[in-house]
Amino acid sequence: MPPHPQPDLPDPAHHDVDSMLSRKFGREVANYFSGSPLNRVSFLRANHDFITKALVHPSTSFLLFNDLAPLAKDPTQLAYVAHKDVKPLIGENPFEKSEEDMIKEYNSAITLPLVLFLGLDEKKKDGFEHGIYKGRPFFAVDVTPRGTVEKEANSVIEAAKATGSTFIEGRMHMTLNAPEGKQPEITLGLQTTDNISAAIYAQARALLDWNARNPFCGGCGQPTMSVNAGTKRVCPPTDFSSLPNAQGGATTTLETPRERLACVTRKGISNLSFPRTDPTVIMAVVSHDAKRVLLGRQKRWPPYWYSTLAGFCEPAESVEEAVRREVWEEAGVHLGRIVIHSTQPWPYPANLMIGAIGQALPDGEKIHLEHDPELEDAKWVEMDEIRQALKVGTSGLGEPAGEGYVEGGLRLPPKTAIANQLLQAVVGGFLGESPKI
Repeated sequence: MPPHPQPDLPDPAHHDVDSMLSRKFGREVANYFSGSPLNRVSFLRANHDFITKALVHPSTSFLLFNDLAPLAKDPTQLAYVAHKDVKPLIGENPFEKSEEDMIKEYNSAITLPLVLFLGLDEKKKDGFEHGIYKGRPFFAVDVTPRGTVEKEANSVIEAAKATGSTFIEGRMHMTLNAPEGKQPEITLGLQTTDNISAAIYAQARALLDWNARNPFCGGCGQPTMSVNAGTKRVCPPTDFSSLPNAQGGATTTLETPRERLACVTRKGISNLSFPRTDPTVIMAVVSHDAKRVLLGRQKRWPPYWYSTLAGFCEPAESVEEAVRREVWEEAGVHLGRIVIHSTQPWPYPANLMIGAIGQALPDGEKIHLEHDPELEDAKWVEMDEIRQALKVGTSGLGEPAGEGYVEGGLRLPPKTAIANQLLQAVVGGFLGESPKI
């Protein structure tokens, strides 16, 4: 089966509005997984009246995930279901009670299905209204069969599959549509929504993965519960389960809750656990004469496949310092000026890719791979060779190159990767304006 075409990228916000900043620094760049059509209205997640009404509104769309695999019509577009379709699993309204009451009634032996509020699509003015806020609500639901709701989760999964949709397996999903422009509407059951999938998927996947990785408290090791519509976790002070944790399942439910072990997270302002985002730098490094670009490859990559260098920011380190350190550690090259280009959410599992362009010092271009053994090879590549590879040699790992590629030529990441956008900027004069290097 041939690979799906690389999806288009979203338009930057307000790209058609004249701006002094755009004239001076160039057009803003929006990368794949950004450009969400949703207003997250994060300050309303704890608003009991808002969240309960949004959940049951007829216009609300629900995106289902089974073990982090999203429900989709095909590999390019997500599929959504209605409240009635998830009701067998989540009940009429899991937000019916206040968070304070839910914490008081916490029972670690009972599996609470995870329901995330993602935001409002404000382009749909005929949808839900709450004061001055209007739009179609979007939620995500984890339907992975587990614990005390295994049977109910399986029933929701089978009903969703019966519509012809499938849960797309795989570690990454890089074929979902991304553009923010006018898209055809898709329908599943009663739900119709513009086909803007990648950013919504990224937000939901990152939050689901974070919740799944943090079932226990980092302060005391006891089970935690999800609050704030799936965007925070709390360590409750009491538990109706007779067991200290839910690993073995509960044998009895107590008439009155037992006091749990003391926990440092219940004191002061550290009483909540928040989603994790790991800042990661990724950089296109140009030679001092701006005629070549530094590329590297890992041993596990296909033949001739290279990319820009990347690495995690460390504590108390600026982005510019991280760029210089990573390039020196991996390739031995010393950098001077660093310029931030753009950023990309990367939900695998929770990275923010900070794209930069750096320039080597006049006497710092010698490649030295003996510091950090991460790279199998690094080399300086002429601009013309990169231009050609961007035309015919891009693809995801394990996928064939584009039409016109000649075996042995340079291979580069697809346009859904920020590495591709960095290289496009470098060979195009940086941000599509007059050359700034």
